[in-house]
Amino acid sequence: MNFMKPASLTKIIKNLNRLGALLLFAALGGNSTFAAPDAADQTAHSYSAHGIVRRISSDRRTATIQHEAISGYMGAMTMDFPVKDTNELDAISPDDEITFTLVVSTNEDWIEGVRFVSHHVTEITNNVFVFHAASDELKPGDALPDGELTAEDGSKIHFSDFRGRAVAFTFFYTSCPLPDYCPKMNRNFADARKILLADTHAPANWELLSVSFDTVFDQPAVLSGYATFFRGPDTNHWLFAVAPTNTLAELAPRVGLMVMRQGPNISHNLRTIVLDPAGRISQQFNGNDWTPQQLADAICAAARGQTKPGS
Repeated sequence: MNFMKPASLTKIIKNLNRLGALLLFAALGGNSTFAAPDAADQTAHSYSAHGIVRRISSDRRTATIQHEAISGYMGAMTMDFPVKDTNELDAISPDDEITFTLVVSTNEDWIEGVRFVSHHVTEITNNVFVFHAASDELKPGDALPDGELTAEDGSKIHFSDFRGRAVAFTFFYTSCPLPDYCPKMNRNFADARKILLADTHAPANWELLSVSFDTVFDQPAVLSGYATFFRGPDTNHWLFAVAPTNTLAELAPRVGLMVMRQGPNISHNLRTIVLDPAGRISQQFNGNDWTPQQLADAICAAARGQTKPGS
């Protein structure tokens, strides 16, 4: 008779516990999108995630995390996760807000790339999380941290890809119901592009970038259709993209962007930033009372190396 090894029994128990948690979550009305890997697929899959640390084991090999829905894998819940590199928890404490990557293969899973976001987490009911403004918010002349985005054609792009050009980027999401919020930002971008393209004296080294923070719904096909509505099929000088959670968690506090997610609804403020060709902040517009002409002027100034205070 072959007896099961203790490690194998432990894994089965753990998997059953997780399955039980998922079934309970579904029974309570949760909208879980859990999808188990194909048994024949030995490839590890990675998922970006965001949540609050609730407990860290004494050996730091396990972290209990209350997380938001992990796109493409599972709904929001509180779970124990094995930690790949325990050193990543050295600066992390219970109740800290973090981002991390969940890696899942056929036989095991773990988290890695743990990144601190905030010590003081504001949690509202129903798994609502807020990206918190930081005291070291960037100022004109400061370099913008680089970050990866997924463009409307599905390709991966980075802010650093636009070095040598002045870049104006704003935040939005395609399901925004308020015409004076996200739609206005993109209408202003459309008008600013017309102004710049019609001005024979304007610099040629500029780019517009509309960045969605809805990582779940705003996939490339959605972005492409939305972009066509505001911009038409011509991508000249204007791209649409979506920021993954890790990029948003790094960038949002540095520019004062506040994003609050509650189910399908997103509450947010408005930030539009202009970068010079070296990737430094030239000017920042807060709110929605700026005009396309002001943005066009700011882009021209940035392209020529002139930095202005934010408005």
